[in-house]
Amino acid sequence: MQLHAEIVAVHTRHPFLIARGGTSAYRVVWVRLVDGDGAEGWGEASPSRYYGETADTVMAALQQYAPLLEAADAWSLEAIERALERTLRHQAAARSAVSAALHDLVAKRVGLPLYRYWGLDGAAAPQSSFTIGLAPDAETLRARVREAAPYPILKVKLGSSWDREILRLVREEAPQAVLRVDANGAWSAAQALGMLPALHDARVEMLEQPVAGHDLAGLRFVRERAALPVVADESCVTATDIPRLAGAVDGVNIKLAKCGSLREALRMIAVARAHDLRVMCGCMIETTLGIAAAAQLAPLLDDADLDGAALLADDPFAGPAMVNGRLVLGDAPGLGVTRRGGDPVRG
Repeated sequence: MQLHAEIVAVHTRHPFLIARGGTSAYRVVWVRLVDGDGAEGWGEASPSRYYGETADTVMAALQQYAPLLEAADAWSLEAIERALERTLRHQAAARSAVSAALHDLVAKRVGLPLYRYWGLDGAAAPQSSFTIGLAPDAETLRARVREAAPYPILKVKLGSSWDREILRLVREEAPQAVLRVDANGAWSAAQALGMLPALHDARVEMLEQPVAGHDLAGLRFVRERAALPVVADESCVTATDIPRLAGAVDGVNIKLAKCGSLREALRMIAVARAHDLRVMCGCMIETTLGIAAAAQLAPLLDDADLDGAALLADDPFAGPAMVNGRLVLGDAPGLGVTRRGGDPVRG
C-alpha cells in the first residue's frame, strides 16, 4: 500500500475554548492508503498538543510508517497496528488515521459499512452531546446556547473563573436540555467538591474529568461524594489505564486520537464493560472524515460526544452525521464518507 498524506486547515464557527485554551483554526492531516489494485482507504488525524502531537509531528510519524505499510497485507489489521506501535509508539493521532484508513479499505472491499462489518446495528447508536465551549462573556454564552437549541444534550465546558454563572445561564437558556459538564481537569478535588451543589441545582447529568488526569485519588474523592456519574477522559488513554480507574470513576471517555486505533478502542470498550464502567466515545475538532471513524463504534456506547464536525464552519466531507444530536451512520461502504462538491472518497 502507498501512503499519501496532507495537512489541511479547518475552522470552527466560533473560537473553541476549554480550560487549557483554544482557537478557531485547526490543522488536521488526511491520510490516504492506496492498495496495488487502486482501492483506497481514508482516515484523518486530529492531533492535540496536550498529548504531544501537532500536524507536523503526524506527518513525520507517517514518514516512519510508510515503508511498513508499503510491504503490508491490507487485511492483516491486527499485525499492522502492532507493527505501527512498535515502530513509533507515542503518536496516537497518526496511528489512528492509518487505522481508520485500513478499516475503511477493508470494509469497502466487502461492500459493507464498517459498523455492519463488525456485526453492529446502527440504530443502537446513542444520541450525541453538542459542546458549549467557554465564552468570553454572558451574552456570547447565551447566544451560543440558543444556537444549540436543536440539540437535546449539551456538554458544557467549565474550568473558568465564573463556572457557577455559566451553569446558571446555560440552564436559563436551555431549561429542558440534558446537561453534562466537562472541566478538562481544571479543578482541584476541593474545588470539584465545592461545585457539586451548583451542578445539582443545574440538574447536570454527568461530570467529566473534574481533576487533573494524573490525580486518581482526586477522582475517587469526587466520585465518592458526587450524586452524578463521574467519567474519566484525560485519565484514560488506552485499555491498560482502565483497571486502575475501576472504583474511582463511573465511566471512561474513549478517543481515537488518544488511544491510537480503532482496534484499541474496541479493546477499551471490552475492558470497560468487564469492569462494569459506563462507555463514552469523544472526539477532537475533526471533519466528518475523522468523526466517521469514531461513529462506527457508536452502537457499542452508552454515551457519545461526536460533535467535532458539527462545530466546523468549513467541513469538506459528508457522511455519518449528527442530526439534531442523533447519529445517522448510513449504508455506504467503509466509513461512508464523500467529499462535498468534489470527488468521492473512493473504494
